[in-house]
Amino acid sequence: MLFYIIIGFVIVQRLVELVIAKRNEKKSLAAGGVEYDKKGYSGIVIMHVMFFISLFAEYFYFEHSLNKFWIIFLILFIAAQGLRYWAIISLGSLWNTRIIIVPGSKLVKSGPYKYFKHPNYMAVITELAVLPLMFSCFVTAIVFSVLNLFLLKRRIAIEENALKELS
Repeated sequence: MLFYIIIGFVIVQRLVELVIAKRNEKKSLAAGGVEYDKKGYSGIVIMHVMFFISLFAEYFYFEHSLNKFWIIFLILFIAAQGLRYWAIISLGSLWNTRIIIVPGSKLVKSGPYKYFKHPNYMAVITELAVLPLMFSCFVTAIVFSVLNLFLLKRRIAIEENALKELS
């Protein structure tokens, strides 16, 4: 039951975030924003969809159960959520799921950005590891954590180059 509640919550959360991201994307583009790495974005979307498919498949096919350390993973997940929403709130209407740079905007250096360069990515890295671990889905945790790191390495390099325009 806890599996359905937590994973259902995360899926609904992601769908709501996509609506917010789309609204912010339209605002940014209307303000003259330039999108970087359109093709790379589809890879990230596919990876996240496949993550949930893999999580469901591994959990049900192998009849996994709640990990005996699930409470630790849940606490880490909640902490990641706090960091994630702190980052989203700090970026305001500049936040979205794509790399869009609005000319004339200032680099955000408040909130978690005062301490970390990419706090939202830190939250996603944590989520992709601890959600499957909470339910003993070790293959999903390993495969998608590694895949996510490869995708984020590329994305962060592109984002860093794009952000240089604001400096």
